[in-house]
Amino acid sequence: MASRDEFEIWVERYRPKTLNEVVGQVEIVRRLKGYVKKGLVPHMLFAGPAGTGKTTCAIAIARELFGDNWQASFQELNASDERGIQTVRTKIKDFARTAPLGDAPFKIIFLDESDSLTSDAQAALRRTMERYSSTCRFVLSCNYSSKIIEPIQSRTSVFRFRPLLRDEMTQSLKRVAREEGLDLKDDGIEAMVYLARGDMRKAINTLQVAATVSKIIDADAVYKSGSSASPEMVSDMITKAIEGDFEGARKALDRLLLEYGLSGEDVIRSMHREIFKLNIGDDFKVNLVDRMGETEFRLVEGGDERIQIEALLAYFLLTGKERSG
Repeated sequence: MASRDEFEIWVERYRPKTLNEVVGQVEIVRRLKGYVKKGLVPHMLFAGPAGTGKTTCAIAIARELFGDNWQASFQELNASDERGIQTVRTKIKDFARTAPLGDAPFKIIFLDESDSLTSDAQAALRRTMERYSSTCRFVLSCNYSSKIIEPIQSRTSVFRFRPLLRDEMTQSLKRVAREEGLDLKDDGIEAMVYLARGDMRKAINTLQVAATVSKIIDADAVYKSGSSASPEMVSDMITKAIEGDFEGARKALDRLLLEYGLSGEDVIRSMHREIFKLNIGDDFKVNLVDRMGETEFRLVEGGDERIQIEALLAYFLLTGKERSG
């Protein structure tokens, strides 16, 4: 029978335990370490894309401040699940109003995805933050700080997380692969970095899924296990359409939709990334991107993905003929 650890999600297994282990966010870590060293932690707002270390930093602060019993003085809530004013008035307020245990100077409430809180809930949270600042610190995490009301932003120290760079992701992926006994090929790393786009959580999850199929992780294993298409496949489809091979472009589209299981919106996003790499004029790229935006809107509004993307490929072909002829 397999051990419990074998089923553990690697993102949690390899989550940094201290601020020194956090990858990529050098300036943010420097500021947070200064707060922890002095024991003077303000209310904080962590803003930035997914998988860049926001939750990790919040947990690392609690570990370093409170030691082995950090969980007794730390509560994590996902605001996208419990986003109403009642949550603020019950769960959050009840935890904030009680004194911290042991020698801890205060407790920490971590509100993940706090940009999902309703306006009324945010207004109630602002008052709770003021009233219980002597016993509790709030750490709010969000993707878009603009969705947090100004009174809360003005009461927090704002930290803006950036997507991780290629070298930073490569370093972490190689470490995980080494500890899991995997043969991680260079093209496999490139594929994961391409798909993750700075999201370390997504990259590690992709690696774990690929590892269930084979101990040898190359680009093909990554794309197939992640139900994603390689940039070369997408670029080939676009090129065939522009050069007049409509049937070839349709076959490439069929492969993306059927064999790799991409949705219409996935295909459009992949095309958008590859269009700027093509050796065509900027004015041509402008026309194609403009039409891609229109197609993406139609898909969101409920248009048939095959019809809409085939119509987009047809436009690429007709526009390419006009420019070549």
